[in-house]
Amino acid sequence: MIWSGDMAGLILVVDDDRDIRDSLVELLTEHGFPAIGAGNGVEALEILRTSASPPSLILLDLMMPVMDGREFRERQLENPALAAIPVIVISAYNDVEQQAHALALDHLRKPLGMRPLMDAVRRHCAGA
Repeated sequence: MIWSGDMAGLILVVDDDRDIRDSLVELLTEHGFPAIGAGNGVEALEILRTSASPPSLILLDLMMPVMDGREFRERQLENPALAAIPVIVISAYNDVEQQAHALALDHLRKPLGMRPLMDAVRRHCAGA
């Protein structure tokens, strides 16, 4: 998906599992947090580079083909215009807390529960 619009107020969901990604986008939107999805880090970076303004929050899976979450986050932090976007890592890794500690401001373990997800989004989404 190529996005060239304004992302202010949007949440970017980066997950290679289409069902999870689409479900998260739908759930967030239903709860008043408009969202769009990307299937891997390359798609997510392209969306960020072509958008008129940055999203309010990124939900980032770690395990993805093409470009995984760790590499995406490293590239995001290298770009001053993108570095300040808050990131919540979502992963099924057993050590997600440890892996996320160096990468993001928060983490959620898959399978995601609706209440922990919405609590984290409200905590970290600018303007929520």
